[in-house]
Amino acid sequence: MSVSRRTILVGSAVLGVTAVEMGTAREQQPSRDLSALIEAHGAAYTTFMQEIRKPRGTRNDHTASSRDEERALLAVCGFPAIGEADRRAKATYLLEIEARGELDLREHMQGILLSMM
Repeated sequence: MSVSRRTILVGSAVLGVTAVEMGTAREQQPSRDLSALIEAHGAAYTTFMQEIRKPRGTRNDHTASSRDEERALLAVCGFPAIGEADRRAKATYLLEIEARGELDLREHMQGILLSMM
């Protein structure tokens, strides 16, 4: 069986396009590390909000959950997003946080700026 140059060129072009598409699809998803940080912050925020909403008759000490939520948010702010998918996911998430008025500490901005260096 003989293989022509045309067959090889078409085959390599198809493989190249497939590889690029696979790389692009993979790049559209944020990294596992950033996804885990975002999920951890979401969980810490939920816990914090539950603590705040406890009735006054129960123990309403939300200081620890507030600190946990703050640490989780600072971890997202400080994450060094390298790829396009991470940058987009981080920016989108932090814009949602900012829209709620909760991206308000100097440490948040410092973490974001330091993560860009």
